Amino acid sequence: MSKNTVFGARFRRVDVDEYDENKFVDEEDGGENQLGPDEAEVDSLIRQYPFMISCILNRPCTGHLMEALQAVLKNPPINTKNQNVKDRAEALVLKVLSSFKSSDIEKAVQSLDGNGVDLLMKYIYKGFERPSENSSAVLLQWHEKALAAGGVGCIVRVLTARKTV
Repeated sequence: MSKNTVFGARFRRVDVDEYDENKFVDEEDGGENQLGPDEAEVDSLIRQYPFMISCILNRPCTGHLMEALQAVLKNPPINTKNQNVKDRAEALVLKVLSSFKSSDIEKAVQSLDGNGVDLLMKYIYKGFERPSENSSAVLLQWHEKALAAGGVGCIVRVLTARKTV
């Protein structure tokens, strides 16, 4: 038996340290180029909201806000380490979320796919970390509707995710 180990350590071809769960290596995904959502596009969609003809005629007028929500969730700065980009994206998402009427929130959440609801929930929890004036009430309304759409699994995925917004 000792004869085999002395002449050639062929049995040691697997690096067991590679599978150690305590050895954490941060993944490099090239997040330096992520700039977050397009602020000019989202602002123009929010500004168009109150002046639409359908609003004047007392019809539902959430089309541009839905587009603004889709636009703000389109390019999240998940992989970037630049905190300024993340803060700017968070402020922009909060601005869009607070522009919605409470009666239109459910329809907006239902328009998102599963990944969109998860991303929205990430921004909601990020907003809970640093509350501003009246943001907690708005975020709680959004949280209720996102929880109804995504279920408890959505919360678990957000709280266990390594990559944050």
